[in-house]
Amino acid sequence: MQATAEIASRISTISVSSTMKVAAEADRLRREGVDVVDFGAGEPDFPTPDNIKQAAIDALAANFTKYTNAGGTPELRQAICERHKTDFGTSYSAAECLVTVGGKHAIFNLIQALVDPGDEVIIPVPYWVTYKDVVNYAGGVCVFVDTEESAGFEVTAAMIERHLTPRTKLVIINSPSNPSGAVLSREEFRAIFQLTSKRDIFLLTDECYCQFLYEDKPFSIAAEPGAKETVVVAGSLSKTYAMTGWRIGFALAPASIIGAMNKLQSHSTSNPTSIAQKAAVEAMRGPQDSVPVMLAEYRRRRDFVIERLRKIPGVSIVTPKGAFYAYPNVSIAFRGRIKNSLDFANELLANAQVAVVPGEAFGTNDHIRISYATSMTELERGLDRLHKFIDSARS
Repeated sequence: MQATAEIASRISTISVSSTMKVAAEADRLRREGVDVVDFGAGEPDFPTPDNIKQAAIDALAANFTKYTNAGGTPELRQAICERHKTDFGTSYSAAECLVTVGGKHAIFNLIQALVDPGDEVIIPVPYWVTYKDVVNYAGGVCVFVDTEESAGFEVTAAMIERHLTPRTKLVIINSPSNPSGAVLSREEFRAIFQLTSKRDIFLLTDECYCQFLYEDKPFSIAAEPGAKETVVVAGSLSKTYAMTGWRIGFALAPASIIGAMNKLQSHSTSNPTSIAQKAAVEAMRGPQDSVPVMLAEYRRRRDFVIERLRKIPGVSIVTPKGAFYAYPNVSIAFRGRIKNSLDFANELLANAQVAVVPGEAFGTNDHIRISYATSMTELERGLDRLHKFIDSARS
């Protein structure tokens, strides 16, 4: 007799990642022979640089295939601190660094270690899909701060301040933003830091796309005087070095927080893959030539995508200042069977074979996210299909 499965109630507080769901559906259709143009995945189409791959090969040859410290090798933690210092002028030590299984893992560990049930977490909208779910899983309360499309989806210190309460534990800032590509100015980021630090509120800076800015030079709020006391950096090698499948991320934070996160990690994943850690050391310490090459190509694609989207009657688009996403407003097509962004994305995939992520996943209902981390050929094909689909939906 089979026992009835009783799923833990905390699992009901989270949903399946919308981006992963879109990727899975697009992959299923491709396996069935459908010609899908995939704008869903937030994944560079560039190969991992050869020097990084060679470091992994060398690690295998040297039989570096055993367990490491749960929070990463001392060598990699030191290399991460050195790279962050070189790029941004910070001064972290290895004891203030944790290596994780991707940037998402760093964010999950932090929120589970920091947020108690009832604690409030400030999240600007639109937001990366995972923030909401990991806060809910911890029993925290998401406090969403709506931003304006007309203002480029940029959040301000004044907007955040209106939502602070005695229960506020953490403010999350993702700049450049996934999904909108919005980038906070240094002045506004400093104002937010001053606001949170004076109230002993932690500030999480998600720097996953920190090297991909089109107008400004990269910077980190963690370099501000006194920032190490309340700022936590979540970083990733996935986008900067085209290493999504290698699953290496990191956190930089006060040693006490790193210790708590490491305790959790020691009972969940334990160490990130040993071979990937050796590759990550090379990424941190080796040539950085691939980064500006990718940035230049993303800029070229961004400009093409924005110009093409603006040729679609009724579609509005804020020019992204960073990352590699466009976040157009497609509500002009909401009629008949299409009532929201989820309907739009489903119909677009079913009838035009173009995969996008609905804005609903990011907290808005009028938008879709288009990843332009793909070839110009695919961008041309997909945007042509999108244009025809919207024209058909409006007629």
